[in-house]
Amino acid sequence: MNKYIKYFGIALLVILIDQAVKMMVHFQMDFGSPGQIPIFGDWFKLHYTTNPGMAFGMELGSEYGKLLLTSFRLVAMVGIGYYLYHIIVAKQHSAYIFCISLVLGGAIGNLVDSVFYGVWLDNAPYDAVSPWFHGQVVDMFYFDIWEGYLPDWLPLWGGSYTALWPIFNIADASIFVGVAIILTFQSRFFPEEKVITTSKKEDSESTLEV
Repeated sequence: MNKYIKYFGIALLVILIDQAVKMMVHFQMDFGSPGQIPIFGDWFKLHYTTNPGMAFGMELGSEYGKLLLTSFRLVAMVGIGYYLYHIIVAKQHSAYIFCISLVLGGAIGNLVDSVFYGVWLDNAPYDAVSPWFHGQVVDMFYFDIWEGYLPDWLPLWGGSYTALWPIFNIADASIFVGVAIILTFQSRFFPEEKVITTSKKEDSESTLEV
């Protein structure tokens, strides 16, 4: 039981920190550039903004697009939660389980925004069919590497005023760190798969020699 508490507790800690920071930003900072707080010179700032859709502010184009997106996030959360339980039972690499815990906590952190913030913080878009499941995700960490207008010929963002680095939150950072560690150390996390792949390659080469 302790092993479940440990890893699901990590996810819960991410959620609590993420939500606490978002509440502090919402109630203590002014929205947008007027409330911007420099942390390290001009390149790292706290900047209160909201994201109505997916990563980088992209949205699904239909009236019920946000509802579909939030529903997908809910299904994904359940799937990640079950997968975390499965790899704990399977006694996979502890660092890998830790990474999945980070991903689960980040996914739930942003899901809370999408499901409830339209009601709790009244931040649903004005044309939303319902404030429930239409909340906007609160973002605040801003690496100001470059901002300006992108050339018109660029797909999706061409002609728009944008920042080189997106504004993100604790939940986003948790997901990013978890995935980055998995990609960096996947050979350690999945050593058996590497052995199987090598064995198959050797068998194939032996067959060709015959």
